[in-house]
Amino acid sequence: MWRRAYLFLVLVRLYFALSPSYLHPDENFQGPEVIAGQIFSYPVRLTWEFTSENPIRSVFPLWPVYGLPMLLLRWLWIGNGNDGEIPPIAVFWTLRVLMFALSFVLEDWALHELVQSPRHRRVAVLLVASSYVTWTYQTHTFSNSIETLAVAWSLVLIHRIVENKQRSSVFASAILAFVVVFGFFNRITFPAFLLIPGLRLIPHFFKKPFALIAAIISALLTTFIAIYLDTQFYTEHSVTWAYLFSHPTITPLNNLTYNLSTSNLASHGLHPWYQHVLFNLPQLIGPAALLLFLRPHPSLRLYSAISGVFVLSIFQHQEARFLLPTVPLILSSVQLPKNQIHTRIWTGAWIIFNVIFGTLMGVYHQGGIVPTQVFLSKQPDATQAIWWKTYSPPVWLLNGKNEVLSTHDIMGMKGPLMLREVGALATCYKPSENTTAYLEEQEGTYLIAPLSATFLDNYTSNSLETGLHFQQVWQYRQHLNLDDLDFGDDGFWPTIKRVIGRRGLGAWRVTKNCEGS
Repeated sequence: MWRRAYLFLVLVRLYFALSPSYLHPDENFQGPEVIAGQIFSYPVRLTWEFTSENPIRSVFPLWPVYGLPMLLLRWLWIGNGNDGEIPPIAVFWTLRVLMFALSFVLEDWALHELVQSPRHRRVAVLLVASSYVTWTYQTHTFSNSIETLAVAWSLVLIHRIVENKQRSSVFASAILAFVVVFGFFNRITFPAFLLIPGLRLIPHFFKKPFALIAAIISALLTTFIAIYLDTQFYTEHSVTWAYLFSHPTITPLNNLTYNLSTSNLASHGLHPWYQHVLFNLPQLIGPAALLLFLRPHPSLRLYSAISGVFVLSIFQHQEARFLLPTVPLILSSVQLPKNQIHTRIWTGAWIIFNVIFGTLMGVYHQGGIVPTQVFLSKQPDATQAIWWKTYSPPVWLLNGKNEVLSTHDIMGMKGPLMLREVGALATCYKPSENTTAYLEEQEGTYLIAPLSATFLDNYTSNSLETGLHFQQVWQYRQHLNLDDLDFGDDGFWPTIKRVIGRRGLGAWRVTKNCEGS
């Protein structure tokens, strides 16, 4: 029975992996867009993390995770006799399938090794497989998702090294050192999850110094390769040995320095120290938070999660996705209620919680952004795209269209200022009975905004007040804008009715009255 349930949950995970929801801009801007600009000819837009004087993001972990699949895809594309560049949307879906495969194989495999009891293992695997975090965040291209896998396999390797006393642990120690350095360059918070599990290695390395030497050599070599790749990426000229040793780009050090400054974190939002424990963790694991406090199963996995949450709570900027590595660790370290009735009640609550959040985050959350970028890439007249009240769109999905299409991200701009921005970029209005005649024009301005933005209603229905003409040419209904919840002005139910009832993302072609037109 549990095998059929697990297989069903794997298919659910694949379904959400192939849904175009957009959880956070970082899933593109901190990974695929960077590497896509290196491998393909897509024009890309690098964020401040990669363009500042002291860059804080390493490209070292991006190459094996995203670069190798992209290179393989390009090789297959050229090998099959295809001309031109691979459509970026094909790369996008390939990476989604890749993240699904990594989650399905590596995460679940790690759980099988870490949970020793067969009965407890079945429960742990099903809990992780039925979590909306596994369906959504873990199948998206987040550095946090990669961190989750790195933490899990670090624990597996530590367990293998310590428990297998019959064989030499030299190779396993070298692999562990590589994974640790890889995880650290991926996210500087990674070592926080290994503080307590790593203590088990101390007596082992005292007994087997060759294993320690292998780990040190592997760590130094991996660190050198990481620093070399980063220095080469962030240096405009060729990197010589002398330049590498005199001007190395050490991104984790830059990242740590940046995050230790409260003024820097203030620009991203400051949170109280209890944000992770009281709000973010329950948001990720829902009813399992009760089991964590009432029926925990002490394990090295649980201690790893605790140390990670503790260290992450020290930093004042706290987002829920920072806790992704704790989800499989916690869900595999809780016990279901003993009472059968209580178990059924808890299971029902668990299913409802994950279905709601899975649908919300995996299908509707900013779900129209990727399809709209594909739509814009096919509009021959599109030269200006203004995005309002949405997340920043990934420009690499424009399939080279961004060579002539300028993307303006005015996410938080007030309505009147938005109209002024649109008016300055709009082309002249040309009356025509043919609703698609605009496609033959050389230039066109598009406004992309949620259908729930009622501010636009007065302007899209008439052009008397502003002289602007709005022609809706596209909409995608599976889109929710949770950043447009204005309970203070509209009230609770009117806001929910507006955001959910008028869900969707629309694209309007905007023109204006010009003198003599």
